[in-house]
Amino acid sequence: MSLAATFDGAPEQGTINFSVGQPSADLLPLELLRGACERFFAGAVPLELNYGERQGDPRFRAALAAFLGHATSESLMLTGGISQALDFACSRFTRPGDTVFVEEPSYPFSFQIFRDHGLQIVGIPLDGQGMDLEHCERELARHRPKLLYTIPSYNNPTGQTLSQERRKRLVELSRKHDFIVAADEVYQLLHHGTPPPASFGTLIERGNVLSFGTFSKILAPGLRLGWIQTNPELMRILMASGALVSGGNFNHFTSHLVRQLLEDGQLASFIAQLRLNYTARAEAMDAALRTHLGDIATWRKPQGGYFFWLELPAHLDAAELQAAARKAGTGFLPGTACSTAEGLKNCLRLSFAHYTVPEIHDGIARLRRAFIQ
Repeated sequence: MSLAATFDGAPEQGTINFSVGQPSADLLPLELLRGACERFFAGAVPLELNYGERQGDPRFRAALAAFLGHATSESLMLTGGISQALDFACSRFTRPGDTVFVEEPSYPFSFQIFRDHGLQIVGIPLDGQGMDLEHCERELARHRPKLLYTIPSYNNPTGQTLSQERRKRLVELSRKHDFIVAADEVYQLLHHGTPPPASFGTLIERGNVLSFGTFSKILAPGLRLGWIQTNPELMRILMASGALVSGGNFNHFTSHLVRQLLEDGQLASFIAQLRLNYTARAEAMDAALRTHLGDIATWRKPQGGYFFWLELPAHLDAAELQAAARKAGTGFLPGTACSTAEGLKNCLRLSFAHYTVPEIHDGIARLRRAFIQ
């Protein structure tokens, strides 16, 4: 007997809701993880189920460093995924009333994390090539942020990528103005062809940088496993956390399982296939949009990640179209959800990660019916 899994924001049965930014069931590697579990337990010793080291199991960190290719085990800290890591970083480096700069638009659920910590959010616009650093410098003349949060590769929601030159300039600004670049590199490995510029992890010695990575998008979200890469100065501040002193690292056990896949090369092979799947889905969505919404919306096909960002005519409010989309059996995320100031009303985000190619074509056709009433 099979049961439908549920999660926060799960689409209604029978709908094709492109607001869902999670992998589809066919992309979740059940057998791969089953084999990793069996291999771990075949050779495990009891103490591997005890508390782990604060920074994370050394064997896992060594395997992750080799996999990333630009890290050392000393520069890596195990986390419970990027959401937990971002919340943790806020607790270690900010206090209520501090300011955080974020991209406008940005990942909507990051805003709640910042507000939970009492931070004042200042949006910095994107200009087609990632964060507009000239605008950022003007805001730096007015504010003293403690953090700058960026999704540099395949920004959620726009799909834009920050150039290598801008990455280096942003790191220089972090030193000059004494703030921390919190780089959410969730989609860094999910390019649809040419890889993006090198990870912010390659710049940790040049500025105040925390590079966040996760296995949620390259293996399975339910693992709740990720990492922070940073320099020794910032690592010392992270490691002094009372939570780590009390309980060791946040997800010691799961790191044993994922280490099996890192060491035997299975994760690299899985990601290569995952890229092919997402590339096909992005191409399908682009084709479907040209067929059904080419006369209504404008967009740029992303070169990686999960998302398309659509702009409708200025007089339209995407949020007001949600009821019609629901009636048509589809859905999307309105641009206002991704805005720091409830702007971007005529924009919307579509994710192609949760649906197959035929479902994508069907869902975009449903959107056409919703938009043309």
